[in-house]
Amino acid sequence: MAEKITMGAGGALRVPDEPIVPFIQGDGTGIDIWPAAQLVMDAAAAKHGKRISWKEVLAGEKAYKETGDWLPEETVETFREYLIGIKGPLTTPVGGGIRSLNVALRQLLDLYVCLRPVRWFSGVPSPVKHPEKVDMVIFRENTEDIYAGLEVEEGTPEAARLIDLLHDAFGWEIRKDSGIGIKPVSETGSKRLVRAALNYAVRHGRKSVTLVHKGNIQKFTEGAFRNWGYELVREEFADVAVGWDDCGGDPGGKILVKDAIADITLQQVLTRPDEFDVIATTNLNGDYLSDALAAQVGGIGIAPGGNINYVSGHGIFEATHGTAPKYAGQDKVNPGSLLLSGVMMFEHLEWLDAARDIVSALERTIAEKIVTYDFARLMEGATEVKCSEFAQAIVERL
Repeated sequence: MAEKITMGAGGALRVPDEPIVPFIQGDGTGIDIWPAAQLVMDAAAAKHGKRISWKEVLAGEKAYKETGDWLPEETVETFREYLIGIKGPLTTPVGGGIRSLNVALRQLLDLYVCLRPVRWFSGVPSPVKHPEKVDMVIFRENTEDIYAGLEVEEGTPEAARLIDLLHDAFGWEIRKDSGIGIKPVSETGSKRLVRAALNYAVRHGRKSVTLVHKGNIQKFTEGAFRNWGYELVREEFADVAVGWDDCGGDPGGKILVKDAIADITLQQVLTRPDEFDVIATTNLNGDYLSDALAAQVGGIGIAPGGNINYVSGHGIFEATHGTAPKYAGQDKVNPGSLLLSGVMMFEHLEWLDAARDIVSALERTIAEKIVTYDFARLMEGATEVKCSEFAQAIVERL
């Protein structure tokens, strides 16, 4: 019988054998990749005596056509009620209204962690010599920094007022023809993000957590993020983790917490990727890092993501790429990003055997060079298959 996922004692999810899971098919190529990902997830769940009762909710173009609303309140409330959901890529409406439907969902449900694991799957084409060294998990803050959306447009009365206010209050000289954005970074937001990263590192036996920031320039926002991170280690994790400055780089069996400047990090994840494990960072830095790392392991077409609030229990897992409307309905594109987001969802639900089976079957399929066009054009001797055929090949190898 289908049941809701609920929060149990101690903040752990209670997951029935047939949970009700809301999903958004997604715009553009969502019409292709959703059925493919669903086929594999259903097969893997069934192998282990589980079943998902899928509940479709609307957002994006489909919602607008049917309801006149890009993000109906009913959709938000359904995700709120059922705790865990998954979604395909969504169109961002052009010209006013909601800035981004993805961002709106994150903020409305306070999904403060953008979780992006990045690893290489054997056989996937890569532009780097040693993609197997890339095995990182990025915890990107999801609600503050530039995603707070606090900005005013150049030439507007609001911009003029803010420029005058900043001049009068702080003596800041800002050009009159400027657009202005406000970058909030709070102790609350920073510590709960770093706390989630540290808890993950403890649970998964990871060796280090790197706080990535631009604190050498932005001392009271990015620099504060770094300082609050180290503070949290001392306050709450001293038994299992230690900061670099407190151990001289020798953690003695504990998780090592260190920090790195954002720009040098983008270089070092290319030149020394095996020195990075779990990364905790502010919003914009995480945006850059996630996509830069994804490029090293095959691109965003196979990069999964999840947006999680570990306190309330809410989580929405999602394809990390765009809608690619020119390919919509062609049964062509790689469903890997959405499928691996489903793997993340299974792991979050503690359906670990089903998650491992999907990854193993995916790796075997790619190793046999049965791939969609994006990989086939980069691999010698590949068998190019459709999106749906790729999913079927994975199911056959489960």
